[in-house]
Amino acid sequence: MRQPFTRLIRGGESISSLVKHMVEPVVVVGTLLLGAAALGESIDQLYLILSLIAFSLTFPGSWPEGRYWKMANQIFVSWVVTFGLLVVFGYVTGTLSMFLFDVLVIWGVATPILFFLVLVGLKKMVPRLKVLFAYKKRGIILGANELGHKLATNVSQDFFRQIEIAGFFDDRAEDRLKISPHEKLLGNMGDVAGYVKNNVIDVIYIALPMASQPRVLKLLDDLRDTTVSIYFVPDIFIYDLIQARVDEVNGVPIVAICETPFYGVNGLLKQISDIVCAALILLLISPLMLLIAIGVKFSSPGPVLFKQRRYGVDGREILVYKFRSMTVCEDGHHIKQAQLVDKRVTKLGAVLRKTSLDELPQFINVLEGKMSIVGPRPHAVSHNEMYRKMIKGYMVRHKVKPGITGWAQVHGFRGETETLDKMEKRVQYDLDYLRNWSLTLDAWIILKTVGVVLRDRHAY
Repeated sequence: MRQPFTRLIRGGESISSLVKHMVEPVVVVGTLLLGAAALGESIDQLYLILSLIAFSLTFPGSWPEGRYWKMANQIFVSWVVTFGLLVVFGYVTGTLSMFLFDVLVIWGVATPILFFLVLVGLKKMVPRLKVLFAYKKRGIILGANELGHKLATNVSQDFFRQIEIAGFFDDRAEDRLKISPHEKLLGNMGDVAGYVKNNVIDVIYIALPMASQPRVLKLLDDLRDTTVSIYFVPDIFIYDLIQARVDEVNGVPIVAICETPFYGVNGLLKQISDIVCAALILLLISPLMLLIAIGVKFSSPGPVLFKQRRYGVDGREILVYKFRSMTVCEDGHHIKQAQLVDKRVTKLGAVLRKTSLDELPQFINVLEGKMSIVGPRPHAVSHNEMYRKMIKGYMVRHKVKPGITGWAQVHGFRGETETLDKMEKRVQYDLDYLRNWSLTLDAWIILKTVGVVLRDRHAY
């Protein structure tokens, strides 16, 4: 899964972030081109286009952490999804046969192995190079609070920066602070300037609340005659953030706290993938949809399609299409969710709901631009109005278009949510999807959806 806070590389981004973003896509493209060249294939437009698509699917690259087996598992799963998506796309479009089979086999097998070896090599080599060339730095953190401790942990785990935290400064008494045995309280704010001048300190992280602005301004003034690098860590980052990033408006820096993951190029990639996939799927399933439409028409009185008001992106109302599976078409202020034994469901409707075939017309919604193939499932407007008052952050899921399938559905939260805690879990998974979105995650959800539909017990 891709890391949160991903964005296009900008001029001010650190070298470490650039390397982390670029390693996987470079390995993926490099393995393809080297494999083709090794087998005597000319690197023509077809291979360049495939390289560009593969780069788009894997950028910004993942950077697995943890033990070797955990890293290997994450790399393998991510690559299987990406490679599988490319193979399926090539087969459907008829372009798969244009590439040498042996090249694709080598590419599919060698890429995860090479990525794992490069990743392990970098993690072993970079710290040694930094020590060899005396790149290791010393830093201090101002604020022995929750944010300061979290920052200290993250800095210690970032092997690219190789920064040793000498300790904390805080004006509160030591007995009020949660200083662990391996951490040091070096003094109060008035001692910072003197400590920096008398010790080798390269970096200062200010993790004080925004309310401490006068103290921060006084401190910055005291540090003007030093060469120390100073970073301010806003205390907003202790909160639950959705796609946080730093941006600017005509030169004025701003911090996005809650934003859609489909910002800029990501939004374009998402829209293109939705339109292409939805068009291909509708082309393939059109005979099946025609048969279902005939079956619905003759199984019970009523329209073939059931249209219900739902909330779309930014909470705007949309009409969502489904094959009618009930004897009623409810779209009022009070809508009862389908239950395990529900007399409103027709015999054909029960089959359609069980297999999720009733959702197929929603691919038309995708072509209309009202829905995505993958995203938080849309709820009836009446349910939205009820749950938005009961679940914190409920409406944040509407920062993106609703989806035909989603992260919550492949984790078992599909069908009736008869208790509040089940809906809370569903919303939690929806927000996780917003934090961690990538095209690879979308492909993984689509593949998982097929398995869920075949064995699911929650659809009725």
